[in-house]
Amino acid sequence: MALNLDDIKRIAHLARIEVSDSEAQETLSKLSGILGLIEQMQAVDTTGITPMSHSQDVTQRLREDVVTKTNQRELFQSIAPATQDGLYLVPKVIE
Repeated sequence: MALNLDDIKRIAHLARIEVSDSEAQETLSKLSGILGLIEQMQAVDTTGITPMSHSQDVTQRLREDVVTKTNQRELFQSIAPATQDGLYLVPKVIE
């Protein structure tokens, strides 16, 4: 896909970005380079290559999905000034 200067100016207009002619020319050069690199990568024959989820062959250590902490609500609420039905009661601050 080839871009031209009018494409760059149109994109800049749609993005509400003001660009001078020299900035548009510089942007055209950079984007053309990026698009050229993408075309080179797309031209590589990847037939028979298994897609990878990560560039390195690593796995995460997993632990057993078991409960390691016990419920301590009653212990924590024992020092609270006021509780009711398992909830902390606080003074009304908005009238």
